[in-house]
Amino acid sequence: MEARSNLYGNPLAAKFFKYINSAGKAISDSTLPAATQELVKIRASQINGCGFCTDMHTKDATHAGETPTRLNLVAVWREAKVFTDAERAALELTEQGTRIADAAGGVADDAWANAAKHFDEDQLSALVCLIALINAYNRVNVLIQQPAGDYQPGQFG
Repeated sequence: MEARSNLYGNPLAAKFFKYINSAGKAISDSTLPAATQELVKIRASQINGCGFCTDMHTKDATHAGETPTRLNLVAVWREAKVFTDAERAALELTEQGTRIADAAGGVADDAWANAAKHFDEDQLSALVCLIALINAYNRVNVLIQQPAGDYQPGQFG
């Protein structure tokens, strides 16, 4: 399988990715727990059908020490006992923030309030920005049909 376009080799796209990657660095450097960040990226990528990002973030999470059990249960987190209350709140906000078009009212107040119980203002800001950012990456990769399976942890620095 080949991607529709080589965005990763295009000068204009390279400029775009330089800026979007800088936004990602601000989030990864935040106090939002790294494990939570990976769970959010994985769940949004699953919802959006982005194989490339799902591959990348499950491998990065494994490399960082995440357990196979937790990774296998991200898609069914509501029924799994392996996630903390804070991670559950982040996953709920991720799902609602990713599926905005599916919900007439957008993100529910109770989902927001629950996340706000578990994360301080900076962490909550990082969480919102991360949800927006991973959705942007997902859309790029789905649009160009970027193939999955070859990613190596740390490949993009």
